[in-house]
Amino acid sequence: MKTYSAKPSEVERKWYLVDAEGIVLGRLAAVVAERLRGKHKPMFTPHIDCGDNVVVVNADKVRLTGRKRENKLYHWHTGYPGGVKQRTAAQILEGKTPEQVVLKAVERMLPKGPLGRQTLTKLRVYAGAEHPHEAQQPEVLDVAAMNPKNKRSAA
Repeated sequence: MKTYSAKPSEVERKWYLVDAEGIVLGRLAAVVAERLRGKHKPMFTPHIDCGDNVVVVNADKVRLTGRKRENKLYHWHTGYPGGVKQRTAAQILEGKTPEQVVLKAVERMLPKGPLGRQTLTKLRVYAGAEHPHEAQQPEVLDVAAMNPKNKRSAA
């Protein structure tokens, strides 16, 4: 018996809609990264982009456990000498681009390199409940129902 290797033309892509309200960030990112990569499919091939498209809504209402909201830091460099900057997760979630927290969490769970960058283009993250992808008829993916630990109430 020979090992099956998927070809890019054989890949069927579905659309999934994930509501991030009350979901723990790391658990959400792990499920989304798995769907984007295509590891949930029996035809998964590591060097082919087998994944599906994922739309995440309510990214600003995602939960962080423990004291991560105040203590977790996001660093970047401006490109100038001494230009290292940082913000806490709370500052980003309350700022003008709260979807960056979910985007970075998923991005860091994908492989680095051309395949990872191509895979990340299939992720769409929105801070509010509205999204412009109704025409694709996304299937609702209930991350909260997968495991009781995935959803946390407001504390």
